[in-house]
Amino acid sequence: MVKIGLTGGIGSGKSEVARRLAGHGAVVIDADLIAREVVEPGTPGLAEVVATFGQEMLRADGTLDRERLGRVVFADPGELARLNAIVHPKVGARVAELQAAAPPGAVVVYDVPLLAENGLAPMYDIVVVVDAAEDVRLARLVERRGMSEQDALARIRAQATREERLAVADVVIPNDGSPAELDARVGELWATLRARADAQGPR
Repeated sequence: MVKIGLTGGIGSGKSEVARRLAGHGAVVIDADLIAREVVEPGTPGLAEVVATFGQEMLRADGTLDRERLGRVVFADPGELARLNAIVHPKVGARVAELQAAAPPGAVVVYDVPLLAENGLAPMYDIVVVVDAAEDVRLARLVERRGMSEQDALARIRAQATREERLAVADVVIPNDGSPAELDARVGELWATLRARADAQGPR
């Protein structure tokens, strides 16, 4: 198995790259998706979040009010650290389960938003960083996700800098251009990753 760490700042298009790699045949393990699963209603994770941040973090239907929680944690590094202490161990345990289930010879792509922040680069055979300029990312968050510019900037600034991410990259996928350009770059990346996996042994 070849383990790929895929990261990029919010709004960079990392999820688009992950989706395209899955289409080529990669086993994608999405840390963001798992982070949502571990705080679904009825989970110990959600109970811990409510105990830590208050009942007001729940919507009327009992689900986590992510937007409200986000405004709290992305404005205060201490609060973000408290949330991460709840969520990260649970995400790690689930990731280990999914990794164990991947078939021999697989290209396993770990979609990890905070790879650089948490010093996770050594865990992977190859680190792929999806890169876009801050103004491009900000525009995407405002136009496509409906965030206010203030909230979008707070989320960008809560993450590693562009330079910090690029410093841990083995491969950089620029994503300032068109979907067709991204398709081509991901196709080239997949050929490289598949060749690496094949070189390690039979599929």
